[in-house]
Amino acid sequence: MDRHSLSSYLNEFLNVAKFKDYAPNGLQVQGKDKIRTIVTGVTACQPLIEQAIALNADAILVHHGFFWKNEPEVLTGMKYKRIKALMDNDISLFGYHLPLDAHHGVGNNAQLAQQLGILNPAVYEEVPQDLLWHGHLMQPMSAAEFNNHISRVLHRDALHIGDCAKPIHTLAWCTGGAQDYIDHAVAMGVDAFISGEVSERTYHSAMEQNIHYFAAGHHATERYGIQALGEHLSEKFGLTHHFVDVVNPV
Repeated sequence: MDRHSLSSYLNEFLNVAKFKDYAPNGLQVQGKDKIRTIVTGVTACQPLIEQAIALNADAILVHHGFFWKNEPEVLTGMKYKRIKALMDNDISLFGYHLPLDAHHGVGNNAQLAQQLGILNPAVYEEVPQDLLWHGHLMQPMSAAEFNNHISRVLHRDALHIGDCAKPIHTLAWCTGGAQDYIDHAVAMGVDAFISGEVSERTYHSAMEQNIHYFAAGHHATERYGIQALGEHLSEKFGLTHHFVDVVNPV
């Protein structure tokens, strides 16, 4: 498959033009014209790039790429080393941030619902760009039971905040650093809200508004979308796909 065709397909498949984002979505670093082997991972860090080189990858697809709003524009230090490694090995880098969070099939939110067994996942339309989702469990769980369930499925200890005794049946979620959507979850009337990160203020929001909050890890909640996207491309275009999960406890 040629690079231009892959880029065009991904931009349309992920509906990139719909999103106002904090970084460019799509091709971020240009590599070779022909793409046969792709590597996917959460973040375009040096270990991911080095493993992609070892796997003879032609392109890397990530959720967290380069050129974020307000970051230094100069190519020095860590960013220089990363981009130099890509260019020295003629590897393309594609990054998809909010479009990958929101996609109804391979997106992070859709895939997290699938992993956790959340039923009838749907978008909460009061929040723009399809970023906040809601659904329900097959059977209600206590906070401790659900915390153990998240931790077991995501292979990371989740943090539960909240002292309300009500069981969890309905919930809302947004992967990554979306802890401040907790107020929307309260407005929806759900029993619990899940995201990746937690802030000092999140504790007070959960406790004072009588809602369960689960911080399940930014990386842990966002590893499934990019993997599903790679599998989709492999099935559709016959590309060799390797998902590389660089350990990140945050």
